[in-house]
Amino acid sequence: MTCPETREAAAVSLDPLEAAFSNSLHLSTCSRWPERAACNQACLTQIASSPHDCLLRSIVASWYAGKSCIECKRPIGDIVWHEAPPALRLFDGSSHEWGDYAPQDLPNLFATSEPLCFYCNNVNELARARPDLVIQRDVGRASARQAGMKPSQHLY
Repeated sequence: MTCPETREAAAVSLDPLEAAFSNSLHLSTCSRWPERAACNQACLTQIASSPHDCLLRSIVASWYAGKSCIECKRPIGDIVWHEAPPALRLFDGSSHEWGDYAPQDLPNLFATSEPLCFYCNNVNELARARPDLVIQRDVGRASARQAGMKPSQHLY
């Protein structure tokens, strides 16, 4: 959501007990606190008017919707949150799962990153952690294989 005072992204949590017993919304946490803890919580109107669109999962899913992996070109498709979460390829070429970042940082990351599927992210993680175990093939081999040529007999 966007903080009405600062016009910057903010991550908030609602107080569920307060909402259940008083039938009104109140924040329990905000990424802008403690500096802005005395705010009037005007951001609650965003939640009240469109609660589903303010959920972190909805924001992430809408960013990945219709996108393909920048490396393998496969569609990201429906996100399997706990088994195969997609990742981001940052401007410096590194890859990271979006869950590695604070929710309020995601809008800026999405603006400067590219979508990366779970599988390509795993390969990148392995290459970063254990480069001795990874051999990267050039695109020419894949093109030759697609053209029906016999693969090399070399071990990789």
